[in-house]
Amino acid sequence: MSPAFRAMDVEPRTKGILLEPFVHQVGGHSCVLRLNETTLCKPLVPREHQFYETLPAEMRKFTPQYKGVVSVHFEEDEDRNLCLVAYPLKGDHGTVDIVDNSDCEPKSKLLRWTNKKHHILETEKTPKDWVRQHRKEEKMKSHKLEEEFEWLKKSEVLYYSVEKKGNISSQLKHYNPWSMKCHQQQLQRMKDNAKHRNQYKFILLENLTSHYEVPCVLDLKMGTRQHGDDASEEKAANQIRKCQQSTSAVIGVRVCGMQVYQAGTGQLMFMNKYHGRKLSVQGFKEALFQFFHNGRYLRRELLSPVLKKLAELKAVLERQESYRFYSSSLLVIYDGKEWPEVALDSDAEDLEDLSEESADESAGAYAYKPLGASSVDVRMIDFAHTTCRLYGEDSVVHEGQDAGYIFGLQSLIDIVTEISEESGE
Repeated sequence: MSPAFRAMDVEPRTKGILLEPFVHQVGGHSCVLRLNETTLCKPLVPREHQFYETLPAEMRKFTPQYKGVVSVHFEEDEDRNLCLVAYPLKGDHGTVDIVDNSDCEPKSKLLRWTNKKHHILETEKTPKDWVRQHRKEEKMKSHKLEEEFEWLKKSEVLYYSVEKKGNISSQLKHYNPWSMKCHQQQLQRMKDNAKHRNQYKFILLENLTSHYEVPCVLDLKMGTRQHGDDASEEKAANQIRKCQQSTSAVIGVRVCGMQVYQAGTGQLMFMNKYHGRKLSVQGFKEALFQFFHNGRYLRRELLSPVLKKLAELKAVLERQESYRFYSSSLLVIYDGKEWPEVALDSDAEDLEDLSEESADESAGAYAYKPLGASSVDVRMIDFAHTTCRLYGEDSVVHEGQDAGYIFGLQSLIDIVTEISEESGE
């Protein structure tokens, strides 16, 4: 039985879970959806599935935890919104975990970028003129949303002012343009195939952002080569061109997406892959600086932990024989919500006072943290084009380590080190 499922006494087997857009997805073209607070799911690609089921033990701390497979169906809810629902696989005895979505927005709001079918019943009590007018208004609203969404998709860098006194993390649900784009495209693909197929396999993965109040996420496309060995000539040429025209060819890494909360200015900043491809090496360094900047000052306390994890990952990859992580990304995640720092030897009285002050979440205060407890996560994701001799089925077998990926990691280490030294850490 998949770890995401377990026997429950209170729910029938047939009940599924409505999958929500994962609002912290900042890159990639495959739609990532939220099953519950700690679990995400994405369309199953055989090679990526194989990777997660066979990856070396020492790489596990640098990848999301793999949790199994679910069956996803394309359905309409009671309001005729098109949505995706997850069910246990056939033969998987158990039911989907019950999820407390009480803190989430209503379905209609969460799925407001989906293709909603407006349905008005004409009855004797409903004047035809009113019906026509209502339909006209609904059509205009729908058209306005589509125009707004098209504008969002075309904007490569966006800034939003957020309400500091409110729940910042909940406001993220309505802003992330890349997440909305991927979700809309996934729904459209499944809608187009609905007559022929209405059941898909999705893999379940750990939600790496679940530990953070306001996740700041950097998605980096790693390596000097992006196309897999199975790519067509056209696709390979296209990927080679993208690498040559971006920082990938020069330093082995480029920005694929970014989401940053700048507490100092109360702004959310989003950067997409199209802007990332245009950056020079200096522009890449400035983007990295911006990622670790809160609008007032550089979050210097994050740099040493990042450097340590990058060095550890580099050492692990240098020991991996025959692996090639083509088109894989590296995520860097930290909390944009800065916690009050309190020395470990603080008096109990001081901690009690701080705890009382921190009780008012609406004022943006949270419980204290010890000095040095800043948490940064560094993980590899996206393995649809990974290859290794252990798979035994690929036409091309590579020897040695993935030099292009390791080169990108070293470049990243060098640039973060430069930022740290220049900032006087």
